[in-house]
Amino acid sequence: MTMMTSWDLFEDLHAAQDEMLRMNMARAYRPGRLFESGASMPAWAPAVDIYERKDAYVVAVELPGVKIDDLEITFEDGLLTIQGERRFARDVEEEKVHRAERHHGAFRRSITLPSHVEVDKIEATTEDGVLQVLVPKAQEVQAKRIMVQPGKLYAGSLAASAEVTSGS
Repeated sequence: MTMMTSWDLFEDLHAAQDEMLRMNMARAYRPGRLFESGASMPAWAPAVDIYERKDAYVVAVELPGVKIDDLEITFEDGLLTIQGERRFARDVEEEKVHRAERHHGAFRRSITLPSHVEVDKIEATTEDGVLQVLVPKAQEVQAKRIMVQPGKLYAGSLAASAEVTSGS
């Protein structure tokens, strides 16, 4: 007697995905947390909020302890990049550090935004450890409504060429 079994094409894929999720739950990446960059030095990424207003996109980044001189913001080909460095707050040899939970070092966050923005009018401000980047939207191209008017057809129109073709 032959026994038939069903085969799920995605069973192996689902199993691999479940295993990856289980492995990553213990050390899941969350913005503002430390993560391994693959290089010898660990990296960190500040938490980012992105929201849209009628006239602009707003990007808010948590950067307490980061000085303005240690920030660089660029916008190129629809990609807003915020990078910089937060320096270690205490660097005194006589002090012994018992716990250091605040991350420091270089960071880089890149955010893709729509291309219809006014690049020359992008502004960045900082207050209370929060960087806010305002990216104004460009004026939307309005569709032009074309009114249809009764009247004669233009000389090179399709109807005129159809009469010539059928009359031959």
